[in-house]
Amino acid sequence: MTTGFSPAGVERALVAGLVLLAVASLQTRAAAQARGGVPAPNPPTAQSTAPRDFTGYWMSMVTEDWRWRMVVPIKGDFNSVPLNADGRKAASAWDPSLENKPEEQCKAYGAATIMRTPGRLHITWADPNTLKIETDSGTQTKLLHFGGAPSASEAPSLQGYSAASWDGLPPRQGRPSDLPAGPPRGYMKVETTHMLPGYLRKNGVPYSSNAVVDEFFDRITDPTAGTFLLVTTIVTDPQYLAQPFVSHGIFKKIPEAAGWDPTPCRANEAR
Repeated sequence: MTTGFSPAGVERALVAGLVLLAVASLQTRAAAQARGGVPAPNPPTAQSTAPRDFTGYWMSMVTEDWRWRMVVPIKGDFNSVPLNADGRKAASAWDPSLENKPEEQCKAYGAATIMRTPGRLHITWADPNTLKIETDSGTQTKLLHFGGAPSASEAPSLQGYSAASWDGLPPRQGRPSDLPAGPPRGYMKVETTHMLPGYLRKNGVPYSSNAVVDEFFDRITDPTAGTFLLVTTIVTDPQYLAQPFVSHGIFKKIPEAAGWDPTPCRANEAR
């Protein structure tokens, strides 16, 4: 009895069907492209292209300027800060008795100085294009926006608006002039604007709302000493500084949440 069933015939039918589907798919795609209807592929995110991993918990290491970072300096002590005449006048007029007002407590925890404040950091990705830095000192949050820019209506704030990018080498003294620029080596560059006025030090050394803060982040690992986050900060402020103020911060990577201790801003207390 003949049933008409043939494995070879079924196979030929399947192949023919697949060919027809493929042709139809190509025709549909060509038509959509002609109409401009094919969506562009999603661009890579800052997180997916990150050449360095800055996430985790970090503890500051006070390797420089201990006397100004760990102890509240006396009035008029603004050594090593390149203040102009207006800056020296403002710093000399500082009145520590006024710093106990609630609105004054956080002036030394703003974007221009928070990475120099002794304490710990917690760095995470808030979303694929926004890196979040939380500090336990002063309980501050700093958002680094990759590919973003402040809107015209952006209101000034303590941490301002930070635009980040994966850039090349940070400025370093003694760098050979013939060193080729080359491709980015994993440094993160951050430019912060739209800040409220604040203090570079707790004894009233000022920066204005017109200041611009440039930061360069890097991560290095030593086989014996551990992993470190290096931050170079450059504050430019024509209102109070005669030239840019350059400082450095070093943080060591620590176990998850070890010693994490969120505390409020303290205007007149050392860490």
